[in-house]
Amino acid sequence: MDINGRANKYDDYLVTLHEGQWYGWTKGKEKTAENLIIHDSSKSKPTQKELDDGLAASQKAYDDAQTKQTTDETSGKTKLKNLGLTDDEIKALIGK
Repeated sequence: MDINGRANKYDDYLVTLHEGQWYGWTKGKEKTAENLIIHDSSKSKPTQKELDDGLAASQKAYDDAQTKQTTDETSGKTKLKNLGLTDDEIKALIGK
């Protein structure tokens, strides 16, 4: 994950699929489905498309949550202003 908590590598997606250390990577190789090693025989090996789609879905979920947070903050501030609060009062309440 990057410093903001957004998934940015396949490991960020894979750890959401099962508990424990159920997978690994071929040492010194690029992290692709071909180089993915499954340590638990009860787990299936994801395809490259599943890795790509899973990572993209994780990133989209993060981005959507960030957009919602920003939208909710803007909407909340507008509603407070409509109630007659000043910018300083709003900042004192919500810290932004």
